[in-house]
Amino acid sequence: MGETSKRVCLQVLPALVAGGVERGTIDVAQALVAAGWTALVASSGGPMVRELERAGAEHIELPLRTKNPLAIRRNAGRLADLMASRGVSIVHARSRAPAWSARAAARRLGIPFVTTFHGTYGLGPFGLKKLYNRVMASGDVVIAISEFIRSHVMSNYGVPAEKIRLIHRGVDLQQFDPAKVSSQRLIQLTQKWRLSESISVIMLPGRISGWKGHRLLIDALALMRSRDPALELRCMMVGPTESAPLVESLLAYAAERNVGGWVQIVQDCNDIPAAYMITDVAVSASTDPEAFGRVVAEAQAMGRPIVAPAHGAAGEIIEPGVTGWLFTPRDSVSLADALKRALGLNLAEREKLLVRAIERVRAKFDKAEMCAKTLAVYNALLAQRAAAS
Repeated sequence: MGETSKRVCLQVLPALVAGGVERGTIDVAQALVAAGWTALVASSGGPMVRELERAGAEHIELPLRTKNPLAIRRNAGRLADLMASRGVSIVHARSRAPAWSARAAARRLGIPFVTTFHGTYGLGPFGLKKLYNRVMASGDVVIAISEFIRSHVMSNYGVPAEKIRLIHRGVDLQQFDPAKVSSQRLIQLTQKWRLSESISVIMLPGRISGWKGHRLLIDALALMRSRDPALELRCMMVGPTESAPLVESLLAYAAERNVGGWVQIVQDCNDIPAAYMITDVAVSASTDPEAFGRVVAEAQAMGRPIVAPAHGAAGEIIEPGVTGWLFTPRDSVSLADALKRALGLNLAEREKLLVRAIERVRAKFDKAEMCAKTLAVYNALLAQRAAAS
């Protein structure tokens, strides 16, 4: 291979709208540019394209969101043409439909092919979707974003351990740093959300969707109120949604469970670090296992107690009883108990948790380390290819 500056990485994914896959794509693209690579990203586009381009990467718009088999085959040709014309050195697929196209194109041109397993990808009835999912296990190297995913890939797809690289997703510690959140930002957000210093705040951040556990949290809040009728809380559910009826149904459900005055849904928050800082307890309540769970890491980076279900990767990120609490998945009683423990911390206990939580995230879940490990995978594959040629 030639000079590093001549290396070209193409990442492919369905779109750049919002989410962990998209965030990881931009993080790695930014690291590639900083290391002297040419960073290309192909997708069907979206609002995060602007952020990608600000990072110095180039976006190529292709209809990669489609799952139509004929369109996937056409996309393979488009990607092959793109790879050939731009001298792509390595291809990194982050989602299934684009991966099928990218793998075909990469094999046609003899280019190393990397995949990241970002989720468990449901197997469907009788395991029928397993064949479709298998493309994510077919990279020359398969990146697993947690030990939970690593075990899933090995047990369900038979990928040998030596082919897998465990690279936890990382938090941007420049952004998620309590020392960098000014008092003015805290005041502005507190006033905007009409919060009172005398009332504890619980926050469930993340996309508002059916499986993120919003109803489960409402059930837990209702239980807490029934146990202590004098209790006052504010529960902020913060995140985007594509379903206005879901938002309306959640608010109606909260009212039905007699906690309507506690629950507030905010679909647009441009200062998540400050949101964590004005929160007493952060919650991840997903009813299905999270492949990683960035919220769990972000909350700890900001020194906040986190409560999360004891499945997926949460147990890898939380130090139970030290930086947060795990509850029984889908169990509102267990969630209510964990929230009570977190809200009951005294000042000294909160300070101790803050220090330990920040230390843990900086040691294990730094975005810079995630990017460095990913680029090391690329460089090793290119070195192998050069040695073999």
